[in-house]
Amino acid sequence: HRARPAQWQLIYRISTAMTAERGKQRLSGQKLHKLADAFAPRDIETAYRRLVSHWTEPSAIVMRSEEPPVPYGDAESWLRMPSTTEQMILLDSLTYLPDDILTKLDRATMAAGLEARVPFLDHRIAEFVWQLPLAMRIKDRKGKRILRQVLYRYVPACLVDRAKTGFGIPLESWLRGPLREWAEELLAERTLREQEFFSPRPIRRTWSEFLGGRGSLHLHLWDVLMFQAWWQQHHAEPAPAPPVAVSC
Repeated sequence: HRARPAQWQLIYRISTAMTAERGKQRLSGQKLHKLADAFAPRDIETAYRRLVSHWTEPSAIVMRSEEPPVPYGDAESWLRMPSTTEQMILLDSLTYLPDDILTKLDRATMAAGLEARVPFLDHRIAEFVWQLPLAMRIKDRKGKRILRQVLYRYVPACLVDRAKTGFGIPLESWLRGPLREWAEELLAERTLREQEFFSPRPIRRTWSEFLGGRGSLHLHLWDVLMFQAWWQQHHAEPAPAPPVAVSC
């Protein structure tokens, strides 16, 4: 039996109550649940695949499909690094960085008429950093060691060493609240069967489990919903528009 995200959140709160403030990290129960699931396997290949995936078996969701080749898919062809940490950094550099972070940055800035620059990704800097020993890049579980040492000269350490804080929209509460009717329309079994893109059974099961509060599955569902919304907008009668006003 695996602990659910809510249970992981409780475990986290209890443990951090006895942890020094400096050692605390802002991890949600959902993130802890994902980490526990990712590192259940003994091999790093499977662990990394689970860590970066929503649907671990996408071919079981998309009908008549095969997952295209991805850098982390064929572990036999991996460029082997000296340590697990460096292996993860390399895989992130080949996948997560160009396919997620940089893509989002480009879309967000260009949508506002801006053009962003990423000077630290200059190939000369990247080549130099890869030649450095890992200990010069990460120490005491803190990355960007050289940059931190430079910043300490000009910025108080309390600002440099603060916990990294991400942000996101509250999809989970929206899909259970103001967007539920919109999502139900797009994920209706009849719709899925007629379109013949997604296998209705796993999609409906995931939607039911999500509504029942048995897991943080909103990202899995959001992947499907975004395709469904796009398809209906361009190829079919549009589903009812989601409410404009939503509350966080």
